[in-house]
Amino acid sequence: MHIPSRTARAVRLLAVAALPLALAACGTSDSSSAEAPASPSTAKDPNAGLLTGTQLKRALAPASFFPAGFASDADSTRDTGDTYVAPVSKSPAKPDCTRLEGTAWIGITGVSGVSFAQGDYVSKNTSEEISQEADAFRGTTAADVLKDVEKAATACASFADPDIHSTVRTSGSATTGLGDEAYTLTLTDSSWTNGTTLIAARQGTNLVTVLSTDGRDNGAATARKLTRRIVTSLKTSAKTAS
Repeated sequence: MHIPSRTARAVRLLAVAALPLALAACGTSDSSSAEAPASPSTAKDPNAGLLTGTQLKRALAPASFFPAGFASDADSTRDTGDTYVAPVSKSPAKPDCTRLEGTAWIGITGVSGVSFAQGDYVSKNTSEEISQEADAFRGTTAADVLKDVEKAATACASFADPDIHSTVRTSGSATTGLGDEAYTLTLTDSSWTNGTTLIAARQGTNLVTVLSTDGRDNGAATARKLTRRIVTSLKTSAKTAS
């Protein structure tokens, strides 16, 4: 058995003897001068005030909005539900321009939000397509992503269609009257019967993105109408939340 040294025992005895004095001093001190215990710091929720996937889904246009003959594509209809996901920011040095031809084309920026909802509709008669999506971002990220969309329009002014090996040409322009700010891209190809219109519109911290090939105007009228419908719904959701 280990026996403590004399020095160690002496220190221990002094400490024990000093304890009653310390307790007595605490008991006679003015309680008003004692410092209040610090409350544990509460980390701010980075997703506070942001819409969930369920809420964004309610802002999307219903089936009744779409022209006759269009039906929901179940494989491309999804949302993040009532939970949030970790945001991703992987801005590519060179964008994959072919992503502009897909429904979730906002992925070309390499940045994703914390929640989203997407719904696609396809015409069974003409194969025309109308896609809608709404994403929620933290802070000023939605505005930054919109700037990335504008950069993509320049970087993808001309690119090869991987399926039919033709050349797709992209033009873009700022668009007024849709949310806080918006940008429109138009894709055309001499081998297509109709072009494609893409619109990205920011409403607060949310970004609405649509794709349309409906109509003989490269899908432009339908894209604007759909974007306006979703932006209006998001405005209503923001007022309700506040």
